[in-house]
Amino acid sequence: MFENIIAQDAAGQLRNDILSRRLAPSMLFFGPPASGKGSTALELARVLSCELEGAWNCSCPACTRHRYLIHGDLLILGPRAFSAEIAASRSAFLREPAAATRTLFIRSLRKLQARFSPVLLEDDPKLGKFSSLLQTLEEESSDFEALSAEAAPNREDLEKCCEALVKNALKLESEGMSDLIPIAQIRRAAYWSRLAPNGRRKMLLIENADRMKGEAHNSLLKLLEEPPETLSIVLSVQRREAVLSTILSRLRPYRFLKRDIEKEREVIRRVFRDPDAETAAGRAADGAAGLISAYIDSFVPQSEEKLYPLAAYFIASIARSAALSLKKRGAGEIPAEIAALGARYAPIADAAGFERSLHARDIIKTLIAGSDNFESRSFTRFLRLTLDMVSDVQREGANPHSPAYNDIWRKYAAGAETAMGVLNQSPALAFEVFFHRLKEALAAVTA
Repeated sequence: MFENIIAQDAAGQLRNDILSRRLAPSMLFFGPPASGKGSTALELARVLSCELEGAWNCSCPACTRHRYLIHGDLLILGPRAFSAEIAASRSAFLREPAAATRTLFIRSLRKLQARFSPVLLEDDPKLGKFSSLLQTLEEESSDFEALSAEAAPNREDLEKCCEALVKNALKLESEGMSDLIPIAQIRRAAYWSRLAPNGRRKMLLIENADRMKGEAHNSLLKLLEEPPETLSIVLSVQRREAVLSTILSRLRPYRFLKRDIEKEREVIRRVFRDPDAETAAGRAADGAAGLISAYIDSFVPQSEEKLYPLAAYFIASIARSAALSLKKRGAGEIPAEIAALGARYAPIADAAGFERSLHARDIIKTLIAGSDNFESRSFTRFLRLTLDMVSDVQREGANPHSPAYNDIWRKYAAGAETAMGVLNQSPALAFEVFFHRLKEALAAVTA
């Protein structure tokens, strides 16, 4: 039970709660990216549905279906990036074709496909729009499972099959995934939750639950207030404080910590079967990302390693523009919070070769060119990276107005994310609005 979760005390706490029959019906898993929140939730769903005793190697029908994420008592929703994990899992399988890596690859694909479940998209035009692509993915997955299960599969055929799966999966993610959780999905999930389970117990997993649209919170709250006896609910977020207090009060929290480098190397060796994770170690050591996140992210064109200096350039440019705006208003001293951002990130941007500018359009042009127009759904990842980088500096400085500055960044980053994901604005336009509003808001904070 939870043997696949490495170096996370939360998994041990869950195991104890299950064995002592004290498991809460609704839970919150919170912690940094790649800390095992999703894997732990999926393992919890398997254990609770197991027809025997929940052993790790159990081969009962319920456990088998859960391992392949096709159990009817599991519903997963919530926006997240899939392309990097899919590419990393494909690489793991081709590096070491085996039952474990085959399952890893299939699961990475089905985490994406789960977001297009008829349960969530009933009567939604999106389901009809992508039905052909979803059908193709299902057929290609069946072909892959059959081919990879052969005693001596043809290597070239395997690679072609994997390539086709990845190509169609990334197309589905790029064209079909939303960056926010709509109220309709929460309502449909609530209706599904109240239906009788096929087996022992249902599991509703909402990843990045802090990205729900405002009105969706009320629907979720009703479900949390009176959850069915046969339902377990898990919400996952990076920061506990991102969850509304009314919802948080109805969840038992489980904290997931960032693992040390050696444990993260162990995860990469055991899960992705890659003995050499050193290429990502330098990035992780800088504090911008953990080793696992950096490793997985390295499999996509717009990796965090590429976005990091761009984010540093953007933050330094904002700090410089806000400082100039304050001087024009007669401010005698630049707030420490703004000065600290420039001091930390301007040298990184300069070292990357980005030319300094005070003109928003020049800055945005540099960002668009450096990111290849934020392809592969990297706009959201860029915004969240900047938030983490800003929070790191403000946390270290612990200046009086640090919380206010962090709130401003979060507010306008959320607005830019909505402009792209919901209003379908271009990255250039979304950034232009984001830049000006953020600069003025930062300059308006009383030092």
